[in-house]
Amino acid sequence: MPPNDMSKRKNMQQGIDDQSLPDRLRIRRMRRDEVEFAIDLAAGEGWNPGVHDGACFYATDPNGFFVAELDGELVGSISAVSYGDSFGFMGLFIVKPEYRGTRIGARLGKKGLAYLTDHNIGLDGVVEQQPNYQRHGFRTAYRNLRYEGVGGGGSMPDGVVAIAEVRFEDLLEYDARMFPVPRPQFLSCWIDQPEGAALAVVEDDGLAGYGVIRKCRSGYKIGPLFADNTQIAETLFAALTSEVPGEPIFLDTPEVNSAAVELAERHHMSVVFETARMYSKGEPALPMNRIFGVTSFELG
Repeated sequence: MPPNDMSKRKNMQQGIDDQSLPDRLRIRRMRRDEVEFAIDLAAGEGWNPGVHDGACFYATDPNGFFVAELDGELVGSISAVSYGDSFGFMGLFIVKPEYRGTRIGARLGKKGLAYLTDHNIGLDGVVEQQPNYQRHGFRTAYRNLRYEGVGGGGSMPDGVVAIAEVRFEDLLEYDARMFPVPRPQFLSCWIDQPEGAALAVVEDDGLAGYGVIRKCRSGYKIGPLFADNTQIAETLFAALTSEVPGEPIFLDTPEVNSAAVELAERHHMSVVFETARMYSKGEPALPMNRIFGVTSFELG
């Protein structure tokens, strides 16, 4: 039986319909101890989240995480993180497979959109959901390609420093050139998470690039990888992957940056997943030729 038919059959057995749903379903804010529920859902979808992602995600905007609770059971999640007053990002939008085909997902989505009213909202839509997002006014900016490879065993390249040697104010200013708005709360946690590394290249004119690698359910993921040019990106990539020799590594590259795609393919990485970066109010003006790896599919 096809998955959708199986879901509908179970829903019918459980008596889930539009008439009974309002009395049985509660959409509410997620508690901190429930974040791992959403992370586990993402892992179940094959999205391979970082093992410490939950702490940084939730700390960025605790009010922007919601769960669907049906008869006391958690059955779905969504994050709608507000970065200030003008930009937000939606992710972790997942309903347990056995509860799909109901209106639970629609109610979660409505909650997330309502929370980010008046924001330009970004998201990374999986292929099968892109038509749904388009119906809600989102437009595709570009594709993100997830590449998988193997960590290198080389030594740390010259010119690379630990992110701790960079003034946070300088890092925040650099990051804000690559992201629609400054994100100090997120960034301070992201660069300091356990089982990872954050590295930078500093030149005479200041910070010229930085990247983070973190442990995931499978292997390690690089994100972000921001650099002023291809050579600096290559240096940072080599430095980050040298931290995890022989381990699976993943890099989410914007397809519009041909140099990023070439970097991944030059290191014998293969595409294993894709999304569409979509926005509700237009694509922000970002230097895509300097974005070699996006930060995450969940928070932008």
